[in-house]
Amino acid sequence: MTNMIATRDAYGEALKELGGINKDIVVLDADLSGSTKTGVFKKAYPERFINVGIAEQNLVATAAGLATAGKIPFASTFAVFASGRAFEIIRNSVCYPKLNVKIAATHAGLSVGEDGATHQALEDLSIMRSLPNMVVLNPADAIEAKQCIYKAAEHNGPVYIRLGRSKVPVIFDENYKFEIGKGIELREGKDITLIATGTMVKKAIDAAEELDKEGISVRVINISTIKPIDEDIIIKAAKETKGIVTVEEHSIIGGLGSAVAEVLVENRPTFMERIGTIDTFGESGDGNFLLEKYGLNVKNIIEKAKNILTK
Repeated sequence: MTNMIATRDAYGEALKELGGINKDIVVLDADLSGSTKTGVFKKAYPERFINVGIAEQNLVATAAGLATAGKIPFASTFAVFASGRAFEIIRNSVCYPKLNVKIAATHAGLSVGEDGATHQALEDLSIMRSLPNMVVLNPADAIEAKQCIYKAAEHNGPVYIRLGRSKVPVIFDENYKFEIGKGIELREGKDITLIATGTMVKKAIDAAEELDKEGISVRVINISTIKPIDEDIIIKAAKETKGIVTVEEHSIIGGLGSAVAEVLVENRPTFMERIGTIDTFGESGDGNFLLEKYGLNVKNIIEKAKNILTK
């Protein structure tokens, strides 16, 4: 049976470990420590934990101040609040002066489920990707999420890490090595390439296995660094396969699909399909049901891949 762990749980464990290694790590939360899992750090190192209350702009501004004093702050809230309510402070007080602040945003995407459209961030990657100096990470599973947190702490500058609420399959093992700015080819293929990020990586792998049964050779690439994106691995895929399908639990506007399209149009134009939400908000419902309803599923990935091959 596949091990299932939420990336937000891996975040909490990584923070606790980092806290014991580096005394400059401090953690801030906007009154959601039980949900964001920063409470794990709070229990271990209460003197280095700050709850700013329901005040996301203060959350980021306080983190910025701590960064100027040499601390490495991790500021956490839900993704919709981090990218929305705190945007101006992230822009002007973190990215503009290039301060060493880490924004770890949980509960991203449709899989937030019953909390509904107001809490389902489907535009956060687009918003954060547009900011100069910002590194944008979207791990596929708990193993990668933990490594993202470690690498974010090592990186000198602003980092946005997108994390999920729901438990997701563990894809990688302990030998996996994450590196900022590098995509990973998970499966070789010569007919079509699936480029996925976050929770959609496992679905891309499953779709590739189904297509393989029909004699279609599918390459699968995990892009966990949305910015700076790995241009080389994308261009190589465009040269060696007949087309590319991008898959993300995010709007197709401004996220992974847009980032890949930008690379291709400037370097190696090719047939392309984008899977994600299509200029719409989500709704309240079971997370898995919503992923199916909005086409973020294996069936749609297979259909889009076949569409390209017919061209």
